[in-house]
Amino acid sequence: MKTYLVPVDFSEAALNAAHFAASLSHQSDVTTIILMNAYYISPYETMLPDTNMVMLRQEEIEEEARDRVEGLKKLRDKLSKQVKEGVKINIRLNRSHLLRAVVDVIAEDDADLVILGSIGNSTVREGSAGIGDHVIKISKASAVPVIVVPPDYRYHLINEAVLACDFKKVKENIPMDVLHKLLGKQMVKLLVVNINPSGKDADTEQLAQQTAVHGMLKSFRPKYFYVNNPDVITGILNFAAEQKAQMVIALPHTYSFLQSILHNSISQQLAKNSTIPVLLLK
Repeated sequence: MKTYLVPVDFSEAALNAAHFAASLSHQSDVTTIILMNAYYISPYETMLPDTNMVMLRQEEIEEEARDRVEGLKKLRDKLSKQVKEGVKINIRLNRSHLLRAVVDVIAEDDADLVILGSIGNSTVREGSAGIGDHVIKISKASAVPVIVVPPDYRYHLINEAVLACDFKKVKENIPMDVLHKLLGKQMVKLLVVNINPSGKDADTEQLAQQTAVHGMLKSFRPKYFYVNNPDVITGILNFAAEQKAQMVIALPHTYSFLQSILHNSISQQLAKNSTIPVLLLK
């Protein structure tokens, strides 16, 4: 992972995600971190008055933009003392909605990973819209993996990661290149867990060996677990907490866990309840 993209709206959650990205640089081969603020002004705001009969003037818009750039510069200066030596920190102010800004920067700057806070990070001037809604949209639209960082989480060296997947459904869908980029050079213990809502017992190792997931993950020497829990999300988060893991990895399109995350109400539940970062693979 050479380039991280960190959307920032200067909320505590977004700033925490930026510090997480800086700390993560010591455990990866990242060379560039992009701090990006999305500043969208609707044309109507410059033509029509709001409820207080106030119209935005161009001078006010430009002043706000300058303030945001200054805020990004201050954050860059703080993070420059925290990142691994040699890592470059760039700043970007995008005059578009957050989702469009993220998609554009990924394409223009070849970002490999998006890191964002689970709450905060609005795309409007007032700062009223939370990232809880945007996480869903960004996760769907992003062409690269997304790490969602809980607002109170402080970076810990990633020694153990929980990979949530359905043993029977995984075929060629594990993005192995991404996993190797993230974990290949690190001594990260991979814990592969299948949550069984039916409550039936299973021979974990035997079940895993009968599926494609066993061969694909062989190089990581993972440990396999089969957990009975009627609630998939609760089962995974409880397992991660019991194992004292530093990250949960969810696969796309193959597991009801991620499919549930991509539903607004469940994503808000995850953002509220997850105490460790969640990596959404693509």
